[in-house]
Amino acid sequence: MTSVELAQFSNAAVYATMLSLSLAMVCFAVAFALGRRRPAATAAGVEQVTAAEGTTAVLTRTTTVAASEADPGRRWANVGMSLTWLSFAMLLIGVVLRGIWAGRVPWGNMYEFSITAALGILGVFLVLSIGRDLRWLGLFVVIPALLTLGLAVTVLYTEAAQLVPALKSYWLLIHVSAAIICSGAFTLAAATAGLSLLRSRAERRAAGAEVTGWLNRVPSADRLRTMTNRIIAFTFPLWTFAVVAGAIWAENAWGRYWGWDPKETWAFITWVVFAAYLHARSTAGWRGDRASWIVIAGWLAFMINYFGVNIFVNSLHSYAGM
Repeated sequence: MTSVELAQFSNAAVYATMLSLSLAMVCFAVAFALGRRRPAATAAGVEQVTAAEGTTAVLTRTTTVAASEADPGRRWANVGMSLTWLSFAMLLIGVVLRGIWAGRVPWGNMYEFSITAALGILGVFLVLSIGRDLRWLGLFVVIPALLTLGLAVTVLYTEAAQLVPALKSYWLLIHVSAAIICSGAFTLAAATAGLSLLRSRAERRAAGAEVTGWLNRVPSADRLRTMTNRIIAFTFPLWTFAVVAGAIWAENAWGRYWGWDPKETWAFITWVVFAAYLHARSTAGWRGDRASWIVIAGWLAFMINYFGVNIFVNSLHSYAGM
């Protein structure tokens, strides 16, 4: 297969992923519109005869409505999950083909990092969905992944080229792979934190009654906060490793571990914000909505480090390829 064919197949895989994610987004949206998250109801179906010794037999009737009948949006959500798995597989093919075409790991410019970051978002979500029902989160994962790919193909696209000297190191694989996983996990944490804020507000308005509307389909605010905390508790050590690995790489490339370059500064700011979140979770009065706002602030700091510094700031890390 020629390099031109590899490039064409890689680009086709990315565009096919965008189409599949668009369909998944529609399915998840329809699931929210049609169904409510509620336990299966009982109805007619199974007859059971019970009798005690010396008494008259009593005919009782108990049934269980299928989950798909109790929740009309369930099938749409299942289709959305299937399309999300398909999207992940196609995007993985596109990223791998890009790397084969370039003859290196496909993280040499902003386009390549963006499509791999979208892969990380989908990958983290799908791994977490194994063994637990996260269909309610699908819409809020598919949208940022789709937007990332859209930005990559319309604004950030560039042809594969040789790496700049600073990137020619095995630390590229170590440092960037950790950052890609963190990008997916931080995005999921921001989604659950944002949903916890909305759900918490709805619960206060309901004043103890059942929450109505589309927020009825998501878990309680406390469960969302717990999920957010678990994601950050896993991701924070990995982000710490990514920052330290970047410092070691900087010493190999530029002869110093830390120079307060804009990229380094915003990586440190992101680290401080998420460290503050973990501290807030152990402090009385900061475990509710305030802690969720800190997670969103940390994700915004990560986005500034990702897009703002690479695109708009002239620094040692200005290798966006744009």
